[in-house]
Amino acid sequence: VQLQASGGGLVQAGGSLRLSCIGSGVTFSAYVGGWFRQAPGKEREFVGRISPNGGSTDYIDSVKGRFTISRDNAKNTVYLQMNSLKPEDTAVYYCAAALFSTNTPSAYHYWGQGTQVTVSS
Repeated sequence: VQLQASGGGLVQAGGSLRLSCIGSGVTFSAYVGGWFRQAPGKEREFVGRISPNGGSTDYIDSVKGRFTISRDNAKNTVYLQMNSLKPEDTAVYYCAAALFSTNTPSAYHYWGQGTQVTVSS
């Protein structure tokens, strides 16, 4: 079972990036898809999640209205569209899969390797 995150990079403040998380060896459509991030010297932080069928999403307040999580279960992929990026969004972003809806990292069974997002001011 593997989750592969990609799409990170360097972007100026106000710019956009789209992260992708592709699952292999797992039926991603059976899982809640979560995104987390970890900035240097900080704990891993929940960013948002999407229900298995894509009908429900939840986000932390600091990204609401700027970030959108979606999924394409036919492609076994979950996306994180990030708009109006701010320097404080700089972090390594991780995707993860859980069997139930939760913000708690320990409840997520599978994790991607992380992709670096750097937002310059």
